[in-house]
Amino acid sequence: MEFIDEAKIEVRGGKGGNGCVSFRREKYVPRGGPDGGDGGDGGNVILEVDAHLDTLLDYTYRHEYMAGNGGHGKGKKMHGIRGRDVLLRVPPGTVVYDSKGTSLSDLVRQGQRLVVAKGGKGGRGNARFATSTERSPQRFEAGQEGERRVITLELKLIADVGIVGYPNSGKSTLLRSISSATPKVSDYPFTTLSPNLGVVDIANSRRFVVADIPGIIDGAHLGKGMGVEFLRHIERTRLLIFLVDIAKGDVQSDYRSLKHELGAYNQKLLEKPRILVLNKIDLLGEIPHVEVEDNVPIFHISALRRTGLDSLLRQLQRMVQE
Repeated sequence: MEFIDEAKIEVRGGKGGNGCVSFRREKYVPRGGPDGGDGGDGGNVILEVDAHLDTLLDYTYRHEYMAGNGGHGKGKKMHGIRGRDVLLRVPPGTVVYDSKGTSLSDLVRQGQRLVVAKGGKGGRGNARFATSTERSPQRFEAGQEGERRVITLELKLIADVGIVGYPNSGKSTLLRSISSATPKVSDYPFTTLSPNLGVVDIANSRRFVVADIPGIIDGAHLGKGMGVEFLRHIERTRLLIFLVDIAKGDVQSDYRSLKHELGAYNQKLLEKPRILVLNKIDLLGEIPHVEVEDNVPIFHISALRRTGLDSLLRQLQRMVQE
């Protein structure tokens, strides 16, 4: 299924039904009074979280959603029926914005709901206007229009651990090696075109979710490459793996550049716990000693050969639990 993490749609609540003007007319009841019923309220457009979804793909095919109109009131004080609600299902991690860019809600829990377009209120029938001085009112109220707005849905994946690195650093290979995920792996840039999620299941330990973010390049925060399209997904993670290709021989420079790109996008990303993982040690005859400017845990692995993964997973497990 294609991964879509942003969509813009128009939603409209249903129109309220009109009130009714009616008078009671029964045999042997000479002074029947007003008995016009109220109109029904219009339906709402509602978003609901469905944990089985992981993309906003459905909202790229259809862009307008309108709830049902309320029924008109009738005689004998019969109220119109309420309009049908429209329920739109979205994946966990969906943030909803209005047309001004204001966040309306962050939908993360299964079953969580948000009314994004309220239906109009039904109008009152003439029975509501009867008083001691006005016994035969001819008045009624028209139903109100439903709320109409354009909203933007933005999906931010929810994961415990996010893997960030340059293209071909081995992110997808690492995800395949530690989880049941099967992302595409190849030797050309931008093999990963969308985030991948994998569940790491360690015996006698709670499972945790790892996200493989598409490769980041210099200038990603300015819109270069593909990583900028998915940097938002890193915001959901609890900790980060900075994955660097040690065979390239410039670990300190790559590490500093990745930190720069994440900090330029959102400085809070650098406040998350992180570890530095040096991949592709199988391509080296001797593993060099590496130091970086901040005191982060460093692990040497070969994701392809599955070397060094046990100690890495134990560290991730401890950090996730903490």
